[in-house]
Amino acid sequence: MENRVKHLSAAERKSRTVMSVIKLAGVMNPAVITTAAIAKQMDLTQGALFRHFPNKEAIWEEVMSWVEATISSRVTEAIQNHQYSALAALQAVFMQHVDFVLTYPGVPRILFGELQNVELTAAKRIVQDFMQRYAKRIQVLLEQGKEQKEIAYDLDSEVASTLFLGTLQGLVMQSLLAGDIQLMKKNADAVFALYLQAIRS
Repeated sequence: MENRVKHLSAAERKSRTVMSVIKLAGVMNPAVITTAAIAKQMDLTQGALFRHFPNKEAIWEEVMSWVEATISSRVTEAIQNHQYSALAALQAVFMQHVDFVLTYPGVPRILFGELQNVELTAAKRIVQDFMQRYAKRIQVLLEQGKEQKEIAYDLDSEVASTLFLGTLQGLVMQSLLAGDIQLMKKNADAVFALYLQAIRS
């Protein structure tokens, strides 16, 4: 297996590493994931892994970059597919995010772990910047909804954007605490319906 990994392109090696970290994070505390565990997951030696990445921090940075790119792509697609209605776009974004977490349950564990890191690591900075950009995109949608007269004209878009993201994070946290990520899928429709009641015109 190591020989096959060695002959992969740089992009393929990075992708395999990211998926290995996310898979491990789904079954163990991300804080205790070692490069040895990642290498074992990939059927590599640690030395071979370090030929792809200089250190563990670089691996975490790559994971965060992948998360940002993947969620951003899903959000963009959801918005583009529902340009006629800001409310429909918001719901599509919400459900895309839920589906992403269901597909990659290790990701929220990694995100929460990075945000709790006292030091401003490269990975933590990516998460912080991404969340700010995500919030801005939701604010833009909310303003569009006002123009389309779907959303209350006096709604504070910044607060409503914070509530949108907080609602998603709450769903994730409750599912993790219950040890059942499928609770997100079970509760997503009803929770988003309540959010709509708060912002609809």
